[in-house]
Amino acid sequence: MTQFAASRHAVWLGAAAIITDEVGRVLLVRPTYRKDDTWLLPGGVVEPGEHPHVTCRRELTEELGLADLPLARVLAVHSLSSHHHNVQPGPSGPGEVRFVFDGGSLTPDQVKTIRLPREELSEYAFLETRDAVQRLRPVDGKIMLAAYRARLGDTATAHLADGRHVLGIPALDRLDVHVRYRPMWDSPLNRGPVPTHLPVQQAWAWCFIPDGRVVVVADPGPRGALPMLPGGTVESADTTPENTLHREAAEEGQLTLADPVRLGWVLDKTGEVYGGVGPNARLRLAARITNIGPAAVDPATGRPFARLLAAPAQAAALLGWGPPGARQAQLAVETARERWGLPTARAAAIEEIPAEGVRLS
Repeated sequence: MTQFAASRHAVWLGAAAIITDEVGRVLLVRPTYRKDDTWLLPGGVVEPGEHPHVTCRRELTEELGLADLPLARVLAVHSLSSHHHNVQPGPSGPGEVRFVFDGGSLTPDQVKTIRLPREELSEYAFLETRDAVQRLRPVDGKIMLAAYRARLGDTATAHLADGRHVLGIPALDRLDVHVRYRPMWDSPLNRGPVPTHLPVQQAWAWCFIPDGRVVVVADPGPRGALPMLPGGTVESADTTPENTLHREAAEEGQLTLADPVRLGWVLDKTGEVYGGVGPNARLRLAARITNIGPAAVDPATGRPFARLLAAPAQAAALLGWGPPGARQAQLAVETARERWGLPTARAAAIEEIPAEGVRLS
C-alpha cells in the first residue's frame, strides 16, 4: 500500500482570490521573495490536511488583514505542469493545482484596513486588468483574466491547464475584454434638463432587447477590447443628441433604435477628452432595439466592434463605473419596465451577438 501511494500523482495545491475595488480593478500583491519581481493574486499554498477555501481565508487574513470575505464561488481551477516554461529555474516541483475564489469587492473603508506582512509582501495595488497582466508572470496573468472574466460574465468555473481553457472559451475571453477605470465613474447623474449654457458633447444609451438585456459594444484595440454603451460624440452634423445616438448605434453595433428617452446627464468639468472645450454635459439615455443587423466595419475606426448581450447590472460592471453605474443601470431598467413593459433580465452568461445579427420579434 505504501508503494502504491508513493506512485500516485502528487501536486502542490494553491488557493488565491479575485478581489476588486468598487470600479473593478483587481488587487495584486508584490512578494519580497520573487527574484523576477513579478506580482501575485493574494493567496498561498495549501497546508497538509487543509481545504483550499480554508487556505484562501487564512492567507487573506495573514497577508492583508482581511477576515471573513465571502468567497462566494470558485471562479477558476488551473493545473500547471512541472515542465511549463513559466516555472522558474530551481528545484523541480511536482506541478500545481490552483483554486481561484471570488473574494468580492471592497469598499473604500475596507481598503483602508489592509495591512501587509512586510517581510513577505512589500506593497499592494488595485489595477486594471490590462495593467495587472503586465505585473504577473504570463501564465498567472491568464489565470487571473479567466477567473476575473468568469465573475464578470457569470459563466461556469473556468477550467484551465497550463494557462489555456480546457473546454469552450467564454465570450469575454475569446474577445479579450477588459474593464477600463473611468475617472468620471463617481460623477452624479443629474436627472433634470441639461442647462442651456452646457453643450452636450456625448450621448450614450442603455439599449434594450425584448428580454430585458442590453447591448454593450467593445472596441477591439491592441491592448484588448474595451466595453462601452452604444453612442458617441455629438458631431456638428447631428441635429440633436438623439440623432447622434441613432447614428453611432448603427455604425458601431448595427442597431436600429426606437423611443429614446433621456435619463439624465453627467457633468464633464473640463472637456479634456474633447480637446479641452470646458464644461459640458454627457447625456445618458435608454432606448429600445428593434433590429440588430449583421456585423460591419465601424467607419470611424476601420474595424468591427464586438457586440455583447448582458443583463444591465453586468453591463454596469463591464463599464467600470462603480456604484453610480449600478444605480444608473437600475434607473434604465425601471424606465424600460415602465415605458415599454420589458422584463428585468437576470444575470446569466454574457453572450456575443452572432455576426449575422439577431431577429427580434
